[in-house]
Amino acid sequence: MNKSILNLVAVAVLSTLATQANASIYHFTELAMPNGTGSDANAINNLGQIAGSVYDNDGSLHATIWSNSTVTDLGQGVGSSLNNLGQVAGSYYAENASHAVMWSGGLVTNLGVPLAGVSTLASGISNSGQVIGYAGSNNGNIHATIWDGSTTTDLGTLGGSGSIATSINNLGQIVGSSDTLGMAATHATLWNGLIATDLGTLGGINSWGLAINDSAQVVGYSVISGNSGVHAALWNGTAATDLGTLGGTFSQAHAINNIGQVVGWASTAGYDAQHATLWSNGVASDLNSFLDDATINAGWVLVEANGINDSGWIVGSASNSGLGISRQAFLLSVTPVPEPENYAMLLTGLGVLGFLVRRRRINKSD
Repeated sequence: MNKSILNLVAVAVLSTLATQANASIYHFTELAMPNGTGSDANAINNLGQIAGSVYDNDGSLHATIWSNSTVTDLGQGVGSSLNNLGQVAGSYYAENASHAVMWSGGLVTNLGVPLAGVSTLASGISNSGQVIGYAGSNNGNIHATIWDGSTTTDLGTLGGSGSIATSINNLGQIVGSSDTLGMAATHATLWNGLIATDLGTLGGINSWGLAINDSAQVVGYSVISGNSGVHAALWNGTAATDLGTLGGTFSQAHAINNIGQVVGWASTAGYDAQHATLWSNGVASDLNSFLDDATINAGWVLVEANGINDSGWIVGSASNSGLGISRQAFLLSVTPVPEPENYAMLLTGLGVLGFLVRRRRINKSD
């Protein structure tokens, strides 16, 4: 067997294998919003359940769970986050203040009645049911807060007057942002227990932490050096990495899964539009580039991505000017390839390759 032909066959088969193994197809789904005029999808768990909100016809917000083809109205409020048990953390507005709440098994729990006119808000929840967010005080300041059962703990600040917690991982590590001493700036912050660590910036004055995975990787956004823009950022420890944009000036990272994939939004070059964005292995990709022709021709534009699970499924908000829709919750589900017919092709290719290798060995031994 000619060695060059053998090499060509090997390259062809292995190239096909690599292409098929790394490829994926995103399927776009508009998330139903019964009796609604708009919606947002804010988080997705590893079971594919999605938490968010629907704008009712009367203008009020209703916390919502999408699970397969079932849509559950949790009542007035905003669904900000959910864990793998389907428990949802969020807030509802009443008596001139927002109230941090948790929805679980059809029941809603007020996590702490705020002072008159002072708000609480829940923005994240772990698989153990720990809820984080912020609580206000009667002096007008708000502090990052964790609710653990009946216990409420003030997480404090970096020396300034205010702080906010935005996400918690399954090890109990919390991320958010805090005012620094003397109110000089606001910085992305990591809490381990009551110990607050300043994560720093991308060279600018301010930064904000929005999400954390179980490896303690933190994402959010920061003013960049020279204060010439705001870019999505990734922190490993206190080392900050600029995730960049889609050619524009601004970007924000909203979520990170345990594989290290990051989603959010970024501005594009030229028209400087805001598009939902995926960062993977240091590369920024416009999620609109993964849509099929039918979805694009129907007028859908993915504006921002707010959540990603460990299977790579992504949720966020889309718009459609042709349909008069400014905010519509969406799901991008991932279907891995190869398809069954591709498996057959690959197995045939591998069989040919194996036969040629064996034949070459036999010929060499003769």
